Amino acid sequence: MKVVVSPSHVRGRVEAPPSKSVTHRMVIMGALAEGTTTIRNPLVSDDTMATLNAVNMLGVDTIRHEDRWTVEGGNLKAPGEAVYCGESGTTIRFMTAVSCLVDGTLRLTAGPSLSRRPMGPLLDALNSLGIEAHGEHGCPPITVHGRGGIGGGEATLPGDVSSQFVSALLLVAPLTRSPLTVRVTTPLQSWPYVRMTMDAMDGFGVKAESSPGRDLFTAPTGGYKASDVGVEGDWSSASILLAAGAVRGEVTVGNLDTGSSQADTAILGILSSMGAEYVIDGSEVTSRKSRLRAVNHDFSDHPDLFPIAAALCSAAKGTSTLTGLERLRLKESDRVASMTEGLKRMGVKVATEYASIRVTGGAVKGAEVNPYNDHRIAMSLAILALTAEGDTVIRDPGCVAKSYPGFWVRLERLGAEIGRRHDE
Repeated sequence: MKVVVSPSHVRGRVEAPPSKSVTHRMVIMGALAEGTTTIRNPLVSDDTMATLNAVNMLGVDTIRHEDRWTVEGGNLKAPGEAVYCGESGTTIRFMTAVSCLVDGTLRLTAGPSLSRRPMGPLLDALNSLGIEAHGEHGCPPITVHGRGGIGGGEATLPGDVSSQFVSALLLVAPLTRSPLTVRVTTPLQSWPYVRMTMDAMDGFGVKAESSPGRDLFTAPTGGYKASDVGVEGDWSSASILLAAGAVRGEVTVGNLDTGSSQADTAILGILSSMGAEYVIDGSEVTSRKSRLRAVNHDFSDHPDLFPIAAALCSAAKGTSTLTGLERLRLKESDRVASMTEGLKRMGVKVATEYASIRVTGGAVKGAEVNPYNDHRIAMSLAILALTAEGDTVIRDPGCVAKSYPGFWVRLERLGAEIGRRHDE
């Protein structure tokens, strides 16, 4: 099936879906805490269900209600079969660390794209702590020989491959037998995601700390306290909707916390730099069609914003330079290559280097584009399609279920003309 997006004006209000990143973290901490944790307003998506199913396989009982999940944590055991993590990098990285707390051998498997993503630094760190963990050439599938816990000590990691490695070790630090210190040996990128982990830990009674230079992280031992917690709105998904308003109408997005530690609150700064008009009113942000100008921006701390920012730059006047893209080569797709191909097919002038691209805005034409099964590429190209001359056909639209299953319906409700086409 393919989706056809026609040039459209959009107007209206929509609630931001719950945060995918926060939901992952709360499920893991609920699984590790003794007692019953209630997670209110969790995101139900392919990725978060991968994490929920993974903790289920480790003996954690969960109940899904319409507006909340309950998690009975604190009793982990090795499953009799492999734990499938789908295409969720967060799931396999967090669960690799969690597996060390289990007495027994665990095997974590992944889908095709995730099986190519690096795990080596995390595996090396765990091995340095006395845990036998290995993958295939540093990638999934992963085998962990758990010993019912981690002794503690100091683990070292590079900070420029994935912040999820740091978060994974921090998540298990409260359950180590002696204090665990995580030392980052290269400048930490995506710091806001580690800060999000620390904020979520605080909600479960654990105060993690970082050094001023963000190269040393610690958390007290003693475990988590079962909690009643709520998941805030997702700024990653909200950025897509706010971009729609900025290029083609007026969109209000509710259920947002402008004081959130989520990395993708940075969309507000990007919109401002590009001359986009937006208004904040409590938990709502309204963006309006504006004359956008080119921008120079570094995405090292919020790489997930790159695809939608590239779409915005395609509708802006002038040439934008987007940098800090190294790790985007290792996401669900090679996002630099995938976005570049999609933009070029839509008539946008793009010049690409390994870690940066230059996008020259101008007239955009409809085309058939391939998001390479990458949810953020599909959604970003859909927003650009609203401004195109002619229809845009987007392959594999179901990939948005990874983070925003209701995206196409929400976009239609805002006024976008969207059709469906089945392959012959």
